[in-house]
Amino acid sequence: MKLLNHTTKYFAILLIVLISIWAVIFYFAMLDEVYDSLDDGLENQKELIIRAVNDDPDLLQDTEFGVNNYTIKNTQVGAHAKFKDSYRDTLMYMQNEDEYEPIRMLESTFQQDGNYYKIKLITSMVEEDDQIENLFKYLVGLYLVLILSIVVLNNLVMKKVWKPFYTLIDRLKGFRIEKDDPIKSEPTTIDEFNLLNQSVERLTEKSRDSYVAQKEFIENAAHELQTPLAIAINRLELLLEQNELSGIQSQEVGGVLDNLTRLTRLNKSLLLLSKIDNKQYLEEETIDFNELIANISTDFSDFATHKNMRLNVLANANVQYTMNTDLAIVMMTNLIKNAIIHGQAGKEIDIVIDADKIIVRNYGVATALDSNSLFKRFKKTSSDSRSTGLGLAISKAIADKYHLQLQYSYAEKHNFTLIFP
Repeated sequence: MKLLNHTTKYFAILLIVLISIWAVIFYFAMLDEVYDSLDDGLENQKELIIRAVNDDPDLLQDTEFGVNNYTIKNTQVGAHAKFKDSYRDTLMYMQNEDEYEPIRMLESTFQQDGNYYKIKLITSMVEEDDQIENLFKYLVGLYLVLILSIVVLNNLVMKKVWKPFYTLIDRLKGFRIEKDDPIKSEPTTIDEFNLLNQSVERLTEKSRDSYVAQKEFIENAAHELQTPLAIAINRLELLLEQNELSGIQSQEVGGVLDNLTRLTRLNKSLLLLSKIDNKQYLEEETIDFNELIANISTDFSDFATHKNMRLNVLANANVQYTMNTDLAIVMMTNLIKNAIIHGQAGKEIDIVIDADKIIVRNYGVATALDSNSLFKRFKKTSSDSRSTGLGLAISKAIADKYHLQLQYSYAEKHNFTLIFP
């Protein structure tokens, strides 16, 4: 939920509570005003009638409610001594409505020529049901108007106020540390947003500087290692070619040469992993994996023949995917090469291409490998000293980078499955 909508939600809840409380108070206050107005009118009418009776005694004969909405009847003195003005609500049949309607009634007494009379006056009043219904309608209307006003305020005013914040969020979404494209904040007069923009700019700039420094260090370290390794390998190879060493000495030098060669491959593999982790491979294009696998299989055909193996490519569909070409080659090369190196001599290696996956199958050891550690770095599944233990880790890192799934399973054959989204 967006921040503006979140704020609107709390405004709406607060308004419901406040309007409900206000509605109850307003209803009783308005009802009290209505009764005060009706009672004042009845009392004023009573005074006018009493004055009229003093001038015209014939009015004492109005003993039934008629046009004037009052009655006058004789009463006892004893009753009068304790009687005070009283107001009450009651119902009265209205001929024009043909139903009973609520009325307000005043009962009082007065003295005329030594006699006491009881007077009753009535007046029509608004039905409480209609009053509650009308009040409810007006309150709902008021609530809807307030909510609409808040929504309009959020969309017009608050949205403009929060524009620098959302602009910064959009730029953070598009920020890539591997690209030399710093975040530029939008000028604003709000102190909090200026502080946020400055903090984000410092943070991204510091992250970018750390990334560049790490990248340069790795590249420089790898480059500086390559030179002495190449020199050492060349001198050892020259020493072996001179044939001035004994058999034991040649074996020792050969062992050192193998370790140096492995160290060279390890250095290149670690540099490749570092570049993948740092997202330095930005160029992407649509890769035809059918063609790619065909080319790699051709390159490894001699190696497979040397181990008395055969590569079978079974293309059931044409698979294309957008990613870096070099990384696609490295990923598939490592999977196929791994199947050849760890496969059994005289067995076949199947490469199955389906619509949404590519499977590399081979016969290896007769038990399943540990899938939890298989793709970890420096995890070796064989005792081959020439293996760096990074081939599958590199393939896994490339697959993760491009949202592919690289999975392992065992069912008589070892299956490495590359699943496309």
